[in-house]
Amino acid sequence: MSTITRAASGALRRPKGDPLEWGPPALLWFITALLVAAHQGSVLTLAFPVLATMTGLWLYFRSPARYVGFMWWLWFLSPEVRRLADWSKGGFTPTSLIQIAPLAVTMISGLGLIRHYPLLGQRRGLPVLLILAGLAYAYMVGVVSSGPLAATYDLANWLYPILIGFHIMANTRNYPEYRDTIVNTFIWGMLVMGAYGLVQFVIMPPWDALWMLGSQMNSQGDPVPMGVRVFSTMNSSGPFAFAMMGAMVYVMAANHRVRWIAAVLGFFAFGLSLVRSTWGGWVVAMLVQLAKSNNRIRLRIIGSAILLAGLCVPLLAVGPVAERMQARLNSIVNLKDDQSYAARNQFYATFAKKAFTDVSGEGMGATGTSTKLSNDGGQLGQYGNFDSGVMNIPFVLGWPGTLLYLSGILWLMVRAMLASFKLRDDKFVSSSVSLALAIFAMLVFTNSLVGTGGLLLFISLFSILSAAHWQKQQRRRELILHGGT
Repeated sequence: MSTITRAASGALRRPKGDPLEWGPPALLWFITALLVAAHQGSVLTLAFPVLATMTGLWLYFRSPARYVGFMWWLWFLSPEVRRLADWSKGGFTPTSLIQIAPLAVTMISGLGLIRHYPLLGQRRGLPVLLILAGLAYAYMVGVVSSGPLAATYDLANWLYPILIGFHIMANTRNYPEYRDTIVNTFIWGMLVMGAYGLVQFVIMPPWDALWMLGSQMNSQGDPVPMGVRVFSTMNSSGPFAFAMMGAMVYVMAANHRVRWIAAVLGFFAFGLSLVRSTWGGWVVAMLVQLAKSNNRIRLRIIGSAILLAGLCVPLLAVGPVAERMQARLNSIVNLKDDQSYAARNQFYATFAKKAFTDVSGEGMGATGTSTKLSNDGGQLGQYGNFDSGVMNIPFVLGWPGTLLYLSGILWLMVRAMLASFKLRDDKFVSSSVSLALAIFAMLVFTNSLVGTGGLLLFISLFSILSAAHWQKQQRRRELILHGGT
């Protein structure tokens, strides 16, 4: 048993340096940098999604764990590549093929449903089957109500988080490698995105300003130094804040030398994103970790929080940074003066009845950016901006779809929680539990089960279940070895 515990909770190792694994991603980013430097934005727009998809396919079969890390880097950096391509071309483009790259690479994991379909009939695969059934129902409704294009695009956004989770479950035997890859990716991602986020806030690069003006992102502040809500290399402050929240939770499971530098940069940029829901989510995650950890880990978490506060709070309390932070914090205390809170309350009051009494549901393509595809003018539809996950789920999935979808997710969460109590010594499991609960609690503010939040949720849940299954496999091997001797 001690051997298994040491294997599951030991120092995180860097993935082995096989050139056939790290070479293709490195080549992709090198070619990207060359095309940006050469101002070949049009070529980059066409080449990037093709090369990214080819790289993703190579890694999916060659190194399934590295494939997950590469997928995350695409979500982290592709929006910035798109902005650099537009800037190189000299103008903003409303739609870009580059934004397809992370979605296409993530959807490659759907091959796992074909390759490992027997898992769906096993006890650990039944929750996935329920979730897929709920999404299939909503897709059929959406094809009729919103059209096949909008419904298919929306289905992909709901589907890819669960596909990545299934991919992790299907490769349980490689759990330590997945754990290391995920933590490594988020620590280095926090370092890169946190540093760039500070540059963005202080300088406001012209390609980011072009993006803000062209996409009319009024909610992100002003495209001037000290005037933006930091979104770093991602599309907007919301997904960026989700990624930083995940990174700051995973930092507790890391042993990297750069983790504190990354945490300081990430925490500072996270604060400047001004996304209150993820601030609250991070606090929930930290409280869950404190509750589930032993005294030694609790002291580490408290010490880390004090260190981060000591390094970051003074910087967040001076000049224009302090003014923006103070205004945002005051809005939490003085809710009656908060326009965003008032708008959300009004939305709940007027829309709740429609959302919860629409038995059949509106189907895929009824909300979010997918409404552009069902709108002849290419603009967001009536429900393009949908802040509440609590109402978005029943409104889109209907009662049948919601029952199937949420039954699968709650089943996964209960199993993950029970498994986590048997894996107290695995710091990654502890981080994953706290992150999953925090993301689920954020449904009140946004549909955190899709997009970046959904990826974090399902990766966390399936990593916990994989850790438990992997430990059982290790026990069986030890019994066989001892039995043989």
